Amino acid sequence: MYYLTIDCGTTNSRVYAVDKNGKIYAKAAKKVGVRNTSMTGSRACLEEGLRDAVHECIRSSGIHPEEFCAVLSSGMITSEIGLCEVPHLMAPCDATRLAENITLVKDVHLTDFNIPVYFVRGIKNAMPEKVENPFVLVGNLDFMRGEEVQMVGMMTHASCVLPATAVVLSSHTKFIAIDANERILGSLTTTSGQLREAILAQTFVGISVEKRDNPEDEPEEYFDTGIVREAAEWIRRTGIVRSMMFPRFLDVLLDTKWYERKLFFDALIAAEDMLAINQLDTFYETCKERFVLIGLPSRCRLYEYILKQLMPNAQVSSITDPEEIDKLSIDGILTIVKKAGIIK
Repeated sequence: MYYLTIDCGTTNSRVYAVDKNGKIYAKAAKKVGVRNTSMTGSRACLEEGLRDAVHECIRSSGIHPEEFCAVLSSGMITSEIGLCEVPHLMAPCDATRLAENITLVKDVHLTDFNIPVYFVRGIKNAMPEKVENPFVLVGNLDFMRGEEVQMVGMMTHASCVLPATAVVLSSHTKFIAIDANERILGSLTTTSGQLREAILAQTFVGISVEKRDNPEDEPEEYFDTGIVREAAEWIRRTGIVRSMMFPRFLDVLLDTKWYERKLFFDALIAAEDMLAINQLDTFYETCKERFVLIGLPSRCRLYEYILKQLMPNAQVSSITDPEEIDKLSIDGILTIVKKAGIIK
């Protein structure tokens, strides 16, 4: 018996053909996500892109379509700009509660054959039933779609020690608090990845931190702790808006190399990002001693260094292998659907 799992994000989506034990038979990735819906005002592009990815995955797997028992989906596909909006669950929330609220969705045309499609609901931070002043409350709010499945997958690994705070580094950064009872307490989200891309694409900073026509290559495994420390200090002193001018000054007025400026720029973004840990007190029983970083190796190394500067006694581990990161979502959604009785 085989299953299709879909991880739909803001800009990219992935589809996997798996069995009930999580063995991967095929993968299809598509540069399509809910950003397409927000830009076009139509779900057609998202639906078409996901259908293409599903059928590509089936073809690559060599498995007959009728052997697939269900489509299991999580992520932004359940948002108001996804294929079918499914309301968030309120934190704290564990795998059992996610399983109890898994949603069977109809009229989502992801395949040409009639198999059930299940959506895992996202999680939002706890909030009062009545809101008197939204601008006072807003800073304590947050939500996730997709990361809850990653967290369940992470917790199935023997090496996972709880309580912990997971730091998911992608187009957004999410700080996710998990208690000793395997409950997701909530999240804190920043726009760091999207902010970085917007600054590089839409401002003059990009020309100062990219290689472009510069013949000099970046040294292998380049990392200068002095540059990172100075970037973090400038963020502390002046904030992100002023500090974003500094890569230009380093380029035009001072003698620096492009890859030094690039590291300085990335460290400015990371240092600003890490200020969010000051808000971890939003969640009771939050663990500030143990962190798990999930993302690209270079980004995890940068964030770990800055985190250790802020919290010298913190225990920090990283999950950086792309296949291992993919498996978090697969293991997580399979755990949830097994608890729901969808997979025996």
